[in-house]
Order: sequence, then C-alpha cells, then structure tokens
Amino acid sequence: MIWHWRICFSLPLLFVLPGWAATVTGKVELRDSREAAVSKKMDFSGVVVWLEPTGAPPAKPSPQALHARMIQKDKTFTPHVLAIPVGATVEFPNFDPIFHNAFSNYNGKTFDLGLYAPGTSKSVVFSRPGIVRVFCNIHATMSAVIAVLDTPYFDVSKRNGAFEIAGVTDGDYRMHVFHERATATTLNTLDRRVTVNGPNVTLGPITISEAGYLPIPHMNKYGHDYMPPPDDNGVYPAVRK
Repeated sequence: MIWHWRICFSLPLLFVLPGWAATVTGKVELRDSREAAVSKKMDFSGVVVWLEPTGAPPAKPSPQALHARMIQKDKTFTPHVLAIPVGATVEFPNFDPIFHNAFSNYNGKTFDLGLYAPGTSKSVVFSRPGIVRVFCNIHATMSAVIAVLDTPYFDVSKRNGAFEIAGVTDGDYRMHVFHERATATTLNTLDRRVTVNGPNVTLGPITISEAGYLPIPHMNKYGHDYMPPPDDNGVYPAVRK
C-alpha cells in the first residue's frame, strides 16, 4: 500500500503536463560589422531577445529578477548590456579607486547619480519599459545599455550568439530583438510570432545586420562636449602643475 502511494506521487515528475513551463532557445549572428570583436573574433554577445505575450497580460517577474547590478570597474560598465523587467532596481557599485557619475538622459529613464566615491553604490528603479543608455559624466568612453522590458521572458545573447529563455508558459508571443548597433528598421523586420506548446522550443537563426549603423558621440549630462578626464588622483589636466 505504501509502495503504491509512492508510485502515484512520482508520476507528475515523469511527464510534461499541459501548461508546463518551456525553455525557448536560439542563436543570433551579427553581420556587416565594423567592430573587430565581431568581424574577427565572432563575438555575437549583447543582443536582447524577448517574448511579448499576445493574448494575455505578461506574468509577474520573480523577486530575484527585480534586483540587478551593473558594476563600474576599470572604467567600464559590466555587463555592457543588461535586460531587466519593469519595476526592477539596478545597483551601480563603484569598484574603481576613482569617482564615477553614472547618468542617463534618454527617454527610457532619466537619472543622475552624481559623483560618488570608490567603494560606494547607488541604485535606480526602472518603472517603465524602454531602452536606457547609460554613461559616466567623467569618462566619455564608459557606456552601457539597459533594456527595460514589460515581460519576464527575455535573455541576452552569449559570445557564441546563443540565448535561452526559461520558464515560458504555453501560448502565443511576439518575439522582439534589440542590438545597439542595428537600425530600428533592421530590428523591426526581425519581429516574429512564436507559439510555445511543449517543454522545449528552438527558434530559427536570427541574423542581424549592422549595415547602416552610424555611431554618434554622446555629450555629457549637461549637453556639452567632455573635457579631458582626470587622472587617478582626480586631478584634471587644466589644474595639473
């Protein structure tokens, strides 16, 4: 009797039931790039892929997904591309021995964290969907992208172009793609319908052309050109002796 009860208890673990969460996988490939990392090293990382439900409101993200971090180390934002759900809080810890000033003046989310010292951190809550471009007001070479998405189903491609979106419930979705070196027209043509019905869904290849992309130098948070950056002691060239 006890033996029979154990068998019945185990049965749900052996089969995929209707509505079981699926894993959606695929690969992206970048073409027509002027970036050496892409053209020579075949680095296809940093592409955001997400699934937008078409017939039902998006599911709520997990508590873990509502907290993320973008560190500042070696005068670099890491990760360079971060995807988060709407409502998430992102911490910006400063791991450099110098001051930083992370900011964004883009419509996705405008914020200015001001100067803050090594070993400290500040955070921002991202309350609406959009693409947020992040810079440092001191170091012109520092930049990053935060994709704020109104869905819990997303991933950012790895170096080999692979992505994996876990926990997707059965249903119909619209797939969207964002790549910082692709035009809006190029990205719009990549939208496609995706039906999830089963434990694993593999999407066809996604090829993104960087043709037509024109890099535009950004201004500081005041809308002016950057002045030469300070040295590691915080001294600007104009006041050096």
